[in-house]
Parts: sequence; structure tokens; C-alpha cells
Amino acid sequence: MVKQRFIIGMSGASGVIYGIRLLEHLSQCTNLESHLVMTKPAERTIVEETDYRVEQVKELATFCHSPLDIGANIASGSFQASGMAVVPCSIHTVSAIAYCHADNLLTRAADVTLKERRKLVLVVRETPLHRGHLKAMLEATESGAIILPPVPAFYTRPRTLGDLVDHTVGRILDQLGLENHLVQRWGEDKTNDE
Repeated sequence: MVKQRFIIGMSGASGVIYGIRLLEHLSQCTNLESHLVMTKPAERTIVEETDYRVEQVKELATFCHSPLDIGANIASGSFQASGMAVVPCSIHTVSAIAYCHADNLLTRAADVTLKERRKLVLVVRETPLHRGHLKAMLEATESGAIILPPVPAFYTRPRTLGDLVDHTVGRILDQLGLENHLVQRWGEDKTNDE
């Protein structure tokens, strides 16, 4: 059986727990291969916002790539990946992707994902937004990216921060075409998802 491959990018925006939780979910799927590329600011944010060590996060991925290694396999269109998510995605990163500034492996892999017409999900973590932010997100969308800000859903009546995080991670997985039970589906019996 050929494993599906997904590229996960983590930039320095707040909200690294979304990327960590996504990696945790992917690591439980035996038929998937994950390729992680995280920036130095992402590493700093992991230390600032979570109890995880950077090495623990790297170990969740099947493969981990340095953001400086622009010759890595994920930088090539010939590398067969099913999609990519940048979680969280800083405004700096969404701008680089939108305007083709592929100066590190994360933005290069995202650019390749777009040019190969594969799914690219950008979990943009910024508020409020000014015109320049919105223009960069529009440009990325017009190139094929999916902008998915981590907006909580309250119809699920979340009880914990983990519930809120999992809902967003479930929506990311939905966009990547991966089955999951992290999202309570509107109009569906909650017991069917457990």
C-alpha cells in the first residue's frame, strides 16, 4: 500500500498548538507519511506557548526538514504529496507564499504545492487585519490556497481549550480530504462521531 504524504509547515505565528495537534493526529494514521518543516520563529513559539519541547514536536512527524534545506525532496514538484497545511501561518509567511518569495523550504514547498495544483491550507493566525493582510490572503486564494483561520465554533458547546483546538484541526483535516472524528458535524448525532 502506498502511503499518502502530507507536508506540514509551522511558522512563528501564535497558535502552534494547532500544528502540534495536527501532527499528533497524523502520527496515529499508519497509512500516512508526514513531512514537517518549521521555521526558527515556530520553534521559539513552541517554547513560549506550550509545554512541548521542540524535539518532541519534530518526533511527531515521519520526516523533519530544515527550513534552510531548499534542496529537500519536498521542494520539488516531482515529490508526490497529497497536500500541505501551514499551521499556524504568520502574515509574513502568507505574504511570501502569495507573492512567490520562496526563500526558505516552507515557502518553497508551499509554492510547489500551488504550482502542482495540490491542496494548500493556510491557517492564518492574526487579528485584526489591515488592507495589506487581506490583499495577501486574497492573492494566495486566487493562486489556489485555502485560507482557514482558526475560528472556533460554539454550536458544539466546547468545554475545554482542547475542544476548540480539535475542532479547527478537524476542519484542516477535512480540507486535506482526511477522515476524522474531531469535528462535531452540524445536524448529525454526536454519538455517531465518537
